[in-house]
Amino acid sequence: MPPASPDPVWVVLPTYNERENLEPLVTAVRSVLDGPAPDHTILIVDDASPDGTGEVADALAARDPHVRVLHRPRKDGLGQAYLAGFDVALAEGAGLVVEMDADFSHDPAYLPALIGAARDADLVLGSRYVPGGGIRNWGRLRTFVSRGGCWYARTVLGVEVRDLTGGFKCFRRAVLEALDLRSIRSQGYAFQVELTYRALQLGFRVKEVPIVFADRRVGQSKMSRRIVLEAIWMIPALRTRPVHASRNEVERV
Repeated sequence: MPPASPDPVWVVLPTYNERENLEPLVTAVRSVLDGPAPDHTILIVDDASPDGTGEVADALAARDPHVRVLHRPRKDGLGQAYLAGFDVALAEGAGLVVEMDADFSHDPAYLPALIGAARDADLVLGSRYVPGGGIRNWGRLRTFVSRGGCWYARTVLGVEVRDLTGGFKCFRRAVLEALDLRSIRSQGYAFQVELTYRALQLGFRVKEVPIVFADRRVGQSKMSRRIVLEAIWMIPALRTRPVHASRNEVERV
């Protein structure tokens, strides 16, 4: 077990119709963070889930000071939910910000490894496609789409990162402060690719640690054809789009 992180750690969990998963996931996250990250907060960002996920989140926050809830008025996409969560985490003093899925496809047991790796990296990626990583309980089509998407993004953008489309990440505060988050409009695969690619362009240190990604336990996947198509046309556009550091980053440099 690595030494405890001196930085306040915020875990951002976007939710939409995750009522059955939310409480056991929060319990699991809390249980693994007490040692490696005693100063931690779980921020649930709920997009007005019609199944009552927001009410479950409020009940969790009412009895646990480590849990916070951000209610958004409508379903507005995964990327925008994360950006809203990042804003809150940074405003509240987060030193490390973790993004992860709320459906147990990202195993909370990997959180100490991601947080520990951030000691000598600016952005840590939970990677399915480095030695030791993998995928469990996926069909052939989904596996093909995922591996093909990563290969496509790596080839088009000319980077060595093996898992550009994964959504289990740990950012140092400086990375999120440096990126012009207001200019990001992508969702899904493209959102994950864009954040990592921009961090690389700005010279931040990116490290991949192996994870095994498992299909969700209950509920329905949020993946759609629109998300895949968005990634196909948006990834090439990233090469021609100028990278703007935020005002804080310009002042820091």
